[in-house]
Amino acid sequence: MPKIEIYTKFLCPYCTRAKTLLAGKGVSFDEHDISTGGPRRAEMLERSGGKQTVPQIFINGRHIGGSDDLAALDRAGQLDPLLA
Repeated sequence: MPKIEIYTKFLCPYCTRAKTLLAGKGVSFDEHDISTGGPRRAEMLERSGGKQTVPQIFINGRHIGGSDDLAALDRAGQLDPLLA
């Protein structure tokens, strides 16, 4: 099973959409809530190349991007192979 990490904020609709898509695929993920900033936010900024929006999603260490990027991968049929 792949290692999936998602950086989120409380009440973020895009975060909810990404988590719903991943849950629908039957995969588990580690969620890092950065609502209050702190070291996890700094970690996200470093790993994502400075992207400040949430969610920021990583699959097996590969930066996927945000919710729209995840959905685009799914529509293109490229997400399932990453989750296999």
